[in-house]
Amino acid sequence: MNPALPFSHPAPLHGGQVSLVGAGPGDPDLLTLKALRRLAEADVVLYDLLVAEEILALINKRARLICVGKRASRHTLPQHEINQLLLTEAQAGHRVVRLKGGDPLLFGRGGEELAALLAAGIEVEVVPGITAAVGAAAAAGIPLTHRDCAQGVSLVTGHRRDGASGLDWAAHSGREQTVVVYMGLGEAAAIAAELQAHGRSGDTPVAVIEQATTPRQRVLRCSLATLADCVAREAPQPPALLVIGEVVALASSWQRQTAECSAG
Repeated sequence: MNPALPFSHPAPLHGGQVSLVGAGPGDPDLLTLKALRRLAEADVVLYDLLVAEEILALINKRARLICVGKRASRHTLPQHEINQLLLTEAQAGHRVVRLKGGDPLLFGRGGEELAALLAAGIEVEVVPGITAAVGAAAAAGIPLTHRDCAQGVSLVTGHRRDGASGLDWAAHSGREQTVVVYMGLGEAAAIAAELQAHGRSGDTPVAVIEQATTPRQRVLRCSLATLADCVAREAPQPPALLVIGEVVALASSWQRQTAECSAG
């Protein structure tokens, strides 16, 4: 046994099994060892639009790659068709990897896929990944919690199921709470307005983190009151997160690129 790796290797992926794999926030060096093994073993990989090209390049060259989309308001396949494709590939005896950005069970509908596979009697595993909120905040030098100004953190999505009611923003308006919004670019103006309407100060610092952990990372800093103008002017593109809270002001000086946004 390699003394540098004091644990046993997991059993290899086998035919008819599905592995829901988290690709992490973007940097391929942040993949887990188990995720890397599964990418090397797969016969077929169903991946999302937000998975970095550098990570796709690590997949077994003999594997079939199927893009199934999934970005806010943009879906290559409806979710029920993705579920059926996973079932079909597994039932054909293939070693199947479902590759999802961040962690597979956080805002990626991995829970729906897991339930569908289990209901059909398919053997399935989950390989956790570093979720985007943790990866993006760390790469931007933002502590999501801090004993002086943030006692907790909420992870929410700005993109909800069609027809669903709005998020209870009152529950996320506390000054000592950090809020991280996934898929929130298109709703930035509404999110800022709702938080301020429920008591969050317009001076609350905000960071918009684009292409986190990659060489293309960009961090836009503004306030809750100027968030809508900042997003409109700078036009960040997915994948991007909104980090809202006093901790943003603590960001360290080693950020790769920072643009200060103001109402002017």
